[in-house]
Amino acid sequence: MEQISNPSLSTEQQDAEEILIRHVSNDLKVNLTKDRPIPGETSLEVDGYCFDHRIMCEAWAHIGVPKSAQRNKVMTDALKMIFIEKSLGMEFQKILIFADKEASKPFCGNTWQAKCLKAFNIETRVVEPPPNIRDRIIEAQKRQYR
Repeated sequence: MEQISNPSLSTEQQDAEEILIRHVSNDLKVNLTKDRPIPGETSLEVDGYCFDHRIMCEAWAHIGVPKSAQRNKVMTDALKMIFIEKSLGMEFQKILIFADKEASKPFCGNTWQAKCLKAFNIETRVVEPPPNIRDRIIEAQKRQYR
């Protein structure tokens, strides 16, 4: 039986997100790892987490202007971090990491999304991946939008 691949799944983007997390991890001088911070909530995972330094982050490896559903995905990641913070009963530094300045624009400035992130103390960072990784993300996106 022939196996059909799902073009919306992208190891390229997952690999790029790990690079983004490593960059912020090095920048903050902490070890951020993928984790499930709430005991019993096995499906609730964050891309980068360090309990000792009270930091959590989500990375999004997308190049270019996000579509509406993609903006919603980013805001869902923000809500997830807020939920984790409230569930654990302690404040965390919460970071959304973007691979592209254009992709981050709806979450910066004067948009309602940016104001919401600011109200819940969620910072945004842009970490430009190396050119070869950026090219792989773009190719994956082209494959996904067929």
